[in-house]
Amino acid sequence: MALKNILIHPDPRLKKVCEPVADLTDELRMLADDMLQTMYDAPGVGLAAPQVGVISRLIVLDCVKDPDSAPRPLIMFNPEVIAASEEKNTYEEGCLSIPEQYADVTRPAEVTVRWIDRDGTERQEDFDRLWATCVQHEIDHLNGVLFIDYLTPLKRQLITRKMQKLKRERARD
Repeated sequence: MALKNILIHPDPRLKKVCEPVADLTDELRMLADDMLQTMYDAPGVGLAAPQVGVISRLIVLDCVKDPDSAPRPLIMFNPEVIAASEEKNTYEEGCLSIPEQYADVTRPAEVTVRWIDRDGTERQEDFDRLWATCVQHEIDHLNGVLFIDYLTPLKRQLITRKMQKLKRERARD
């Protein structure tokens, strides 16, 4: 397994709409494993393929935060929300591509998601609380949408400037 570099906003690859995965290859399975390792290492609760420069509909997530609970890593190829509750929830979201920046985002409180798992099996599950927020956040990445796109233009601009500065600083190091 190899850790992947996580792209930092602004990067044009983060704004692209990803292509569906037509054929589940060993290469894609390895990418999914590497993404999980990268996500845990970051540390984060979700990661989408475009965040590591791959424009494919693949996300990984694990929202188990309790150190005494077993991890529950999920690998989702071609995930799609097929149902969403009327009820909304607001969570303070962050993003591995927008480090150390957080903002409240309101999304459906519960969603039903369908996807293809690592073995090529179609799966469907209902998610709520943090899991619902995370899976929606990651699916947004596959559509070129970042959590800051839900903010006012002024807040979005402010965060983008901070990220540009961070990228300049990292380039100098």
